[in-house]
Amino acid sequence: MFTLTRVFLVLSSCLTVVSAVPTSPKSHPPATGVVNQTTCNGKQYTYQQLAGYGFIPANARDSQGDTLGGFGSAIAIDQKSWRKLKNGTYTGTLYALPDRGWNTQGTLNYQNRIHTFAISFTPAPDATATSPSPPNLHLNYQSTLLLTDPQGNPTTGLDADLTGGLTIRNFPLLPSATYTGNGFGQPGTGGRRISIDAEGLVLANDGSFWVSDEYGPYIYRFSASGKLLSAIAPPPAYIPRRNNTVSFSANSPPIYEPDRAVIPSNPQSGRSNNQGLEGLTASPDGKTLYALTQSALINDGGPDNPVRRQARLLEYDVSKPSNPTFTHEYVVTLPLWTDPTAKAGKQTKVAAQSEIYYVGGGQFFILAPGSGAGGGQDSSTSIYRHIDVFDISSATDIKSEANDAVNGSIASKQGVLKPGVTAATYCSFLDFNVNSTLARFELRNGGAQGPGLLNEKWESLALVPVDGKKGKDGEFFVFSLSDNDFITQDGYLNNGQYRYSDESGFDLNNQALVFQVQLPRGKK
Repeated sequence: MFTLTRVFLVLSSCLTVVSAVPTSPKSHPPATGVVNQTTCNGKQYTYQQLAGYGFIPANARDSQGDTLGGFGSAIAIDQKSWRKLKNGTYTGTLYALPDRGWNTQGTLNYQNRIHTFAISFTPAPDATATSPSPPNLHLNYQSTLLLTDPQGNPTTGLDADLTGGLTIRNFPLLPSATYTGNGFGQPGTGGRRISIDAEGLVLANDGSFWVSDEYGPYIYRFSASGKLLSAIAPPPAYIPRRNNTVSFSANSPPIYEPDRAVIPSNPQSGRSNNQGLEGLTASPDGKTLYALTQSALINDGGPDNPVRRQARLLEYDVSKPSNPTFTHEYVVTLPLWTDPTAKAGKQTKVAAQSEIYYVGGGQFFILAPGSGAGGGQDSSTSIYRHIDVFDISSATDIKSEANDAVNGSIASKQGVLKPGVTAATYCSFLDFNVNSTLARFELRNGGAQGPGLLNEKWESLALVPVDGKKGKDGEFFVFSLSDNDFITQDGYLNNGQYRYSDESGFDLNNQALVFQVQLPRGKK
């Protein structure tokens, strides 16, 4: 059993995602089974099989000496790198974006970053519940790119200040955090940095990165070297406001000041706390960008269950990345699920989305997990953990001066859409929680805490063709990684100088799943 020793990983290091190396199968025939099918606006999708699984240990560390955690927040696979080798193994390059660092006990001065991994994936078509496969997905750590502001100063995951922000020429007002000491509760000179709670990642055609965030909620563009190039501010209806002024705080006080008061706790308009632009994707040609709020804006019914269903989808023309144009806007009504552990009258909840992926023809995958259950949680049994489909082809374009103004609304306080507004068509599809399928890799939903139990948070999607080329046959692998919230008993941050142990007592590995699906012909 391979285990990671506590070593400082330099850039040339290689960290393997799994604990055992599978033997290569003789052949890789197309999947013939069907776990589930759905038809969305006349287009059929088939979930054929769970094709792969792997993990990176909870106490792994990156080239900065910091815990290699939370990077399932968003991923992107370089399509040009994807290859199918003669022996049936697939290789490619995967980029992974952690959110704001370890924050289960308070935010910290964690510099935002993008990790690079080399993929090695060998399908196990003969795996069954009675003869399961060992982990067959390897993500070999390569390097870490640190993100900075235009002047080269580090960004931070610290909660943004209650009021105000940084003013930089040719940028909107930027969320920022003013911190004392070193921002980790230790001695230092203090300072102020751009605050980013990174949640979405798209590779741009020119080698730069689009990153969506929850504080703004903004879409940032970083150069290939990690320097901030530009920022897209959404319409005023999205910008959080308290007491009639812009207020970027998400009421997530730093670990060294846990009693810091934010009044009122949630904004009075705009995005809710920690419910910003969670989903980010692009058209295949990279010229159109889409960003989806995690759930409803305050002005559209949020932030409480079950009225926070009406998420807004923004569309931008980024054919000229330095001059993006806001073109369209739609509503995606999120699904409801029943929480059996909640009190009577509180059991109906919204499956707030955690990622989207453009499939083609106006249709998208959407990752909608019912939160609060899984590895490290009081309840281990997830009720709703899906990759679903939505279609905007018949949805109302809600882009207007009235809808996008401060307090602009497309739904009532009860989350009911206003007359004349038609949401995207929503179709249920791929269920993570099918235990008979998970058992092919000795995984499970529910049961005792420990090995094989799926983590709570799944926040990323990436698609690559099964044929290793263009995917003209419609068969694709869907990669999804978990966000383990940096939960470990052997954690390090601040270039390895800040030691922590999560109070949960758990070590949550960074898990990864690969699903094999059949898309409608002509999609992707």
